[in-house]
Amino acid sequence: MNYKNVTIAGSGILGYQIAFQTAFHGFNVTVYDINDAVLEKAKSKFDTMCDVFKRDLNATQEQLDVTRQNLSYTSDLAEAVKDADLLIEAVPENPKIKIEFYHKLANVAPKKTVFVTNSSTLLPSQFAEATGRPTQFLALHFANNIWVHNTAEIMGHATTDPENFKDVVAFAKAIGMLALPLHKEQPGYILNSLLVPLLTAATNLLVNEVADVQTIDKTWIKATGAPVGPFGILDVVGITTAYNINKIAVEKTNDPLKIKTVKYLKEHFIDKNKLGVATGEGFYKYPNPAFMEPDFLK
Repeated sequence: MNYKNVTIAGSGILGYQIAFQTAFHGFNVTVYDINDAVLEKAKSKFDTMCDVFKRDLNATQEQLDVTRQNLSYTSDLAEAVKDADLLIEAVPENPKIKIEFYHKLANVAPKKTVFVTNSSTLLPSQFAEATGRPTQFLALHFANNIWVHNTAEIMGHATTDPENFKDVVAFAKAIGMLALPLHKEQPGYILNSLLVPLLTAATNLLVNEVADVQTIDKTWIKATGAPVGPFGILDVVGITTAYNINKIAVEKTNDPLKIKTVKYLKEHFIDKNKLGVATGEGFYKYPNPAFMEPDFLK
């Protein structure tokens, strides 16, 4: 694995985390997004990341200064990828948006650049043709809060070059991840194959008015010993992601419960910009959510 220059496309919830984590581990990182205003927001997030890395990883100021030096920003896609050995796509979880992005990317990226998608539910085979370089394309999926939940699932498709797969595994390890290779394509990968059914069940209970948010979370926390319930998890994942996943399901199945869920999430959260931890409020208010209070289970 000879990667030195890494481009992160998309500076949203996971994009900026991946960028900072990669820069922290010594890679030259270019952050790309659709306009300079969005990139300015990403830069402010890196101030928060410095504080978080000091708190959680005991990072020194010297390490963080070097991390900052390793980061650059541009809203020009051709400029963003001109030297890229690896491009990590972290654009919205919408097939149409991803395909449009890959069509643009294929026209400007150097031949050497390996593309990976951070999609949490979509398969690399869905986009392989759009990339124009299917042998150099695979999935690299990170969990949220990647500096502590440092997992990276690596999943190829039928024509991914095995050497590229090995290189991405090595890269994941090089940026401090627990590399988790998958032997075949699986919707939801490993993590979400386990997690999504839990979050779906919790949302169904809420939307069907069986129980409220805190009662559902209390049940899960107390009965399993988990530190956080499904709605606390959803706030970290981001309610926009849950909304988009359910919206895609509606388009495919027209399931009445999914339709009800999409309507509920839109009216109660999306339209009110209550998107989870990232906006300071979702199912809970942050930075001091109710489930962290000592008497939450009383």
